[in-house]
Amino acid sequence: MNKIFQKFHSLRKRSFFAILFVGLVPSFILTILSYQFLRDRLISSDVTDMATQAALISDELISSDYFSNPDQEAINLELSSVGNVYSGRVMILDNTLMVIKDTYDMYEGRTMVWENAIISAYGDTTSDYDEENRTLTVAIPVMVEEEVKGIVIITESAEYIETILEYYRSFGILVFIIILILIVALAIALSYFTARPLIHVKKAIDNLSKGFGDGTLNVDEVAETVDISEAFNRYNSQMKLLDDSRQEFVSNVSHELKTPLTSVKVLAESITSMGDGVPVEMYQEFMTDIVSEIDRETKIVNDLLSLVKMDKTDATMDVSPVNMNELIEIIMRRLKPIAEKQQIELVMESFRPVTVEMDEVKFSLALSNLIENGIKYNEPGGYVHVSLNADHKYCYIRVEDSGLGIPEDSLDHIFERFYRADKSHSREIGGTGLGLAITQNAIRMHHGEIKVASTLGEGTTFDVRVPLSYIKEEA
Repeated sequence: MNKIFQKFHSLRKRSFFAILFVGLVPSFILTILSYQFLRDRLISSDVTDMATQAALISDELISSDYFSNPDQEAINLELSSVGNVYSGRVMILDNTLMVIKDTYDMYEGRTMVWENAIISAYGDTTSDYDEENRTLTVAIPVMVEEEVKGIVIITESAEYIETILEYYRSFGILVFIIILILIVALAIALSYFTARPLIHVKKAIDNLSKGFGDGTLNVDEVAETVDISEAFNRYNSQMKLLDDSRQEFVSNVSHELKTPLTSVKVLAESITSMGDGVPVEMYQEFMTDIVSEIDRETKIVNDLLSLVKMDKTDATMDVSPVNMNELIEIIMRRLKPIAEKQQIELVMESFRPVTVEMDEVKFSLALSNLIENGIKYNEPGGYVHVSLNADHKYCYIRVEDSGLGIPEDSLDHIFERFYRADKSHSREIGGTGLGLAITQNAIRMHHGEIKVASTLGEGTTFDVRVPLSYIKEEA
């Protein structure tokens, strides 16, 4: 079955057969219905005419008392004349179904056990078209004061009906073949014109991939190709931005990794170049600086590894129910020594117990970064306020500090890798510029979102929202 569908994978083929089907099926049905209508119309017309003639004969039979005296020459001659007009025969039956007159002189004196004759014996007019023998028969009862005295049966040769129908069939087949040819030609043309814009889109994309043109797609044959061109150009622009971002990221990584190594090299060369008699304290100072640079290098590498792990689309999530109140308390206890050293007050406010399905390790890293940033980018005597709340669907966490704040023109960039709103201050406290990027990735992995609001010199507020139930993505 899949192989059959693959044969119709082309839009041109699908369009061709769709148009062919839509055109031929109604034509075929119309031809059959019109043929059936003509056939029924011809038969109905003859039945009406024969029934009228049979009614006239019935009146004469009653007025001449034919059933008591069937040897009336004038009536019999008229019956033979009617039979000749219809190229058939006329039979007169009494109410016992005995044939008292047959213009073919074949069944006189016999009883006719025929379904239509029996029905007419009960007072109903009947007709029958025998397509095999090409005859049309009408039977009407002869009524006298609501009593059936006999039956008049007229049989007509239906050769002319079949001749007309045969001609119509031949004509219909010819017309159908002409329609078929026209529809096939139309289907070929329309399928070509339907697929042509997409073919042009493909050629244009191929040319762009080979480096031709200005890098934008512009196929405006139909509205759909205009939409495709606009969507492609938007995507292409995003890819260019992503490529620029990757190049910048690689450049930043190289710079950030190179800087501590350069410092270590300079310090090591300084130690090597020192002569005898240098105080031990100076060696210790240089070694302390080397250890500090190595720690900085290690932190950059660890942050990069965390970021790479979270960037992977197939990153595994160890999801389990987590008591968010306890998790935040643990993080704040761990950061309390840093806060006390900076003379920063840590405050937690919880409105209700909250349990969230999440990867505790990844999410705790995100929260730790937010709270630690609030401590580091703060002034002595300041505060970091963490509040926790939830409704029936989401968990809400707010981290608010009274720190340095973020310039308005930097708010849209703070989640970018290696971006620093205040480079000098970040360098002093040892930041890598990756913390908020890691935080955002961790929150997104939980299908949550993070927003920031800040006023320079007054403080910053981060609002985090994550679903209480983890939403597992379909494979």
